[in-house]
Amino acid sequence: MSALATDLRTKLERTCIAARNLAERAAADALKALAVAHHEPYGHMSPEQRTLRNKLRARARQLGDTQETRGQFSVAHIAQECGYEHWHRMLFARFLAENHLLIEPDMGVAVSLEEVKELAKDAKTNLWALAGRYAQTMLPEIFRADDPVLQVPLAREDQLKLEGLLDALAKETFTASDSLGWCYQFWQAERKDQVNASGNKIGADELPSVTQLFTEDYMVDFLLDNTLGAWHAGKVLAANPKLAESAKSEDELRRAVALPGCAWKYLRFVKGKDGKWTPAAGTFDGWPKTAKEIKCLDPSMGSGHFEVAMFERMVALRMAEEKLAEAAAVAAVIRDNLFGLEIDPRCTQIAAFNLALAAWRRVGYCQLPAMNLACSGLAPNTREADWVKIAGEDGYAKNGMARLYRLFKNAPTLGSLINPSVAHDELLEAGFSKLQPLLERALAQEANDDNAHEMAVTARGLVKAAEILAGQFTLVATNVPYLGAKKQDDVLKDYCERVHTQAKADLATCFVERSLDFLNAGGSTALVTPQNWLFLGSYKPFREELLEKFSWNVVAKLGSRAFETIGGEVVNVSLLVQSRTAPPTTHLIAGCDANDGAGPLDKAQTIRSSELIVLPQSQQLKNPDCRITFGLGSDLPLLAEFAISMRGIVMGDGEMWSRFFWEVDENGKRWRFLQSTVIATVEYGGREQIIDWSTAGDGMLRPGTKNEAYGRLGVAMGQIGGLSATLYSGELYDNNTGVIVPRKLEHRLPIW
Repeated sequence: MSALATDLRTKLERTCIAARNLAERAAADALKALAVAHHEPYGHMSPEQRTLRNKLRARARQLGDTQETRGQFSVAHIAQECGYEHWHRMLFARFLAENHLLIEPDMGVAVSLEEVKELAKDAKTNLWALAGRYAQTMLPEIFRADDPVLQVPLAREDQLKLEGLLDALAKETFTASDSLGWCYQFWQAERKDQVNASGNKIGADELPSVTQLFTEDYMVDFLLDNTLGAWHAGKVLAANPKLAESAKSEDELRRAVALPGCAWKYLRFVKGKDGKWTPAAGTFDGWPKTAKEIKCLDPSMGSGHFEVAMFERMVALRMAEEKLAEAAAVAAVIRDNLFGLEIDPRCTQIAAFNLALAAWRRVGYCQLPAMNLACSGLAPNTREADWVKIAGEDGYAKNGMARLYRLFKNAPTLGSLINPSVAHDELLEAGFSKLQPLLERALAQEANDDNAHEMAVTARGLVKAAEILAGQFTLVATNVPYLGAKKQDDVLKDYCERVHTQAKADLATCFVERSLDFLNAGGSTALVTPQNWLFLGSYKPFREELLEKFSWNVVAKLGSRAFETIGGEVVNVSLLVQSRTAPPTTHLIAGCDANDGAGPLDKAQTIRSSELIVLPQSQQLKNPDCRITFGLGSDLPLLAEFAISMRGIVMGDGEMWSRFFWEVDENGKRWRFLQSTVIATVEYGGREQIIDWSTAGDGMLRPGTKNEAYGRLGVAMGQIGGLSATLYSGELYDNNTGVIVPRKLEHRLPIW
């Protein structure tokens, strides 16, 4: 399947944003009509409506809505949940239908949308209501059969508008390989902009929208091909040593180790001094010997991009190794090999659907094993005493419920950072398994107690998450969430400072450390991470510890413009593979620099085919501040002894503050020249822009007014990559630019 075309992606983005606004408003109106926020039911309400109201209020409490003044009840969270569930049940139904996978439950056969329309007439309902019910029956792990939010009747006019939005999307939208991943990012797009614009600290309610970032296919492929693929290639070369000697190219080796449906097109090889080829990332000798023993985890799985990619590769490996039929391999991989965690319960749903759809596209609709995917962001949202009461008089169970309560109290903020393994208590030793039968009994017995029922549903989810959080894995692959410490709320910031003392400056580096904690001995991480922690001085202790304790397999520096939907210098990333093995003195790191790529296509080509740099890991410890570089160390004095380099201006909103010089015909003191980066080295370049300096930088994120470089002669170059430079003559300069001026040369120039 091909990726979603740009025009269809744009249409999907507009549709998802419009659908969220419409669905949440419609849900709020429907909840108001059911008196969910009101202190008592309306007098005209039927017994069925009153029962539904009670269930909705219980569900709202578990979502975090609380009692307000004068008996009123907050419904912000449940309105969002209701809108999401109604739209996505329809959306998933269309995904199933367009892939010939929507099953009519009584007959057990796939039906088209036209056939559903005819069946809907007989059932005296409409197309999408019936299709949604079919989808809900097929996906019990995703849509709870007893979920009260799906029983809320939206106003007919609102339902018709939602159906119109869905109908307007092209069929190709639902058959593209990456559409599901885009759906939730677009659902969150407007909310993300609102949160970022507010400048408020980021906590539980804001994290899901702010940290969502769709991972490009080439990033996922490179990381998994150079872990799972390298492990497989090592086995093939060990069984056929002549191939390692005789192969003429990497392409020949890729063809030799390819499996049906799995080409390992980003798998890299290097030739050693002995003339033999070996996987550039190594052969992962600390991993299990067979694919069925490999356990893969994505701890921040988003919409399931890594999960599906790992699924495809693991199915190919197990079919080859065990000679399994495709359907048996699909079931075995979901049951044994794949695990996932996500802080956002809605993303958890989409990831589960993404995995189910990938499985059914291969083998047709069938009953799949229970998925090892869980939401790590659920919280009890009730008093501890009420929570523990679910356990009845069972002393062990009461103790277990209390520990579960404390472990997940701040889960909506901490998510997969939670580490149950530090507790070393009997609950962990029992693997949480003793709580599962208790919760199943509670769900069966507490049907008449809505609050207890919803707590039991939540507890069941927490037990599943706790078991995965306490697990140990062979491969941890993810795109870590990015959020600097200055933007974090107190709960998240305090936790990171206390638990991740050296990685605390960013949520991303805390996740790098947590991902390593998830590994069993010999296991490996495969991460998309920000690039700055590989060289910033503040991360020196963190880098030093990781270089001393862990084997670094591959580092591919992508820099800016690595994401198709993120322009400019906003996000600079690297791809990193590390293993939980002590590095021998001879251990080598394979490196690749794609900083200069103009966009994702260029960068993908670079990391796939450019010459790799292979360096001793021990040499990185000798670099200044243990920075990760692709050049050998030197005994020459550092440039810092002779020159200074200051940070430039961080505007925050370039379109507001800057212009090209030819766009403004104005004299006076408002506009100042602005130095920026150059693509190729020239004497005088990067001088196309001017900046509004009427406020002397007031209103910018970091104006850089106290800068020793201003007024001096020097050299300006890009902060990322640094391969292209130009002369600098004292102007203001932006944060993408690194300016180097002499320390001892006191030649000063007037700025203007």
